[in-house]
Amino acid sequence: MISRIDLRGDALPEGPALRDLLPRADFDVAAALEKVRPICEAVHHRGDAALIEFAEKFDGVRLETVRVPAEALTEALEQLDPAVRAALEESIRRARIVHREQRRSTHTTQVVPGGTVTEKWVPVERVGLYAPGGRSVYPSSVIMNVVPAQEAGVGSIALASPAQAEFGGLPHPTILAACALLGVDEVYAAGGATAVAMFAYGTESCPPANMVTGPGNIWVAAAKRYFTGVIGIDAEAGPTEIAVLADDTADPAHVASDLISQAEHDPLAAAVLVTDSVTLADAVAKELEPQVAATKHIEDRIRPALAGPQSAIVLVDGIEEGLRVVNAYGAEHLEIQTADAAALAERVVNAGAVFVGPWAPVSLGDYAAGSNHVLPTGGCACHSSGLSVQSFLRGIHIVDYTRDALAEVAHHVVTLAEAEDLPAHGAAIKARFGWKVPESK
Repeated sequence: MISRIDLRGDALPEGPALRDLLPRADFDVAAALEKVRPICEAVHHRGDAALIEFAEKFDGVRLETVRVPAEALTEALEQLDPAVRAALEESIRRARIVHREQRRSTHTTQVVPGGTVTEKWVPVERVGLYAPGGRSVYPSSVIMNVVPAQEAGVGSIALASPAQAEFGGLPHPTILAACALLGVDEVYAAGGATAVAMFAYGTESCPPANMVTGPGNIWVAAAKRYFTGVIGIDAEAGPTEIAVLADDTADPAHVASDLISQAEHDPLAAAVLVTDSVTLADAVAKELEPQVAATKHIEDRIRPALAGPQSAIVLVDGIEEGLRVVNAYGAEHLEIQTADAAALAERVVNAGAVFVGPWAPVSLGDYAAGSNHVLPTGGCACHSSGLSVQSFLRGIHIVDYTRDALAEVAHHVVTLAEAEDLPAHGAAIKARFGWKVPESK
């Protein structure tokens, strides 16, 4: 069901050479980009009419309007299963606890007497958030997008999720209920690249946004790439990933269940076990069969995901080598199930989120740890972070100098301007001092 990669015996290569040995999903955003281009431009030029046309083409439903009526949000919340509501409310509560602590405060630094630089943090004015609605419904993604935006102080928040023929062209009612719980009343029935284009360009019913965030399929990722430089984005999210670094202290039933938990997202989902224990590797492989057989989504998601080139059991000589492998891999979700899990977690440098020990599975982070589950994929954890309050904030420097403070450094500014052959820069300094540069004290 799952392949093996044996890296034992020889010294592990460095950098890209090691990454090339590790499994990864084939996710060609560049190829998808050409297919979403005409979709995005259709939305640009025809607005809501194009959104309605694409909803009929891709989602099989003819919309009367793209924006979800307020009463639909209220009704969805009223009809929500009380147990689901309680779970969503607890997820929101925990997410707020974590994300509220992330807000940065204004800070002023006195560089010299009379010269200060203040960094203030300003929220993005308007964001468009995306909640997928294809193979599964993700109210948890509504929470993970909305909470950090609200805690950052974003003034205008809109959310899009695909139209569902089963629900008369509205997004899934659990998505709508989550929006109602969070106080988000601007919701659109739009999916994939059309939703990103709607937020980027704006339409008759939806004003343009400054930024778009949220996970999605390859068409969402391609549309985000298309609009890079036009709007801000969080990341080009690819298929979900879990890597587990484990030794012989790990419970094979736990490890197998965690690999399956991410494989059920998508046939391209990646499930990777890195271990120095052949005994554990054998036991996990044996556990997969009965656990897969006992769950849902077997043939359309889980089996193809586990059998695909993106998933594998990777054997290494020791846990130190295993740590090198997972740092090279840069997983979206990294579980550490070893005897010294907490100490190893401190040494992880490339991961979207790290889950320490047997009682912190990825499923906890997906819903109720308080952390954010919108995380970098495809190895992007080596340069990118997960969604947070900081994602929605912009730092602005405020420079405030007195005459004396400028006079003290004026000759350096003029010297550097002349060294760069930009004399007008120096002249802007000289003009303030009667065209004679003050001498340094």
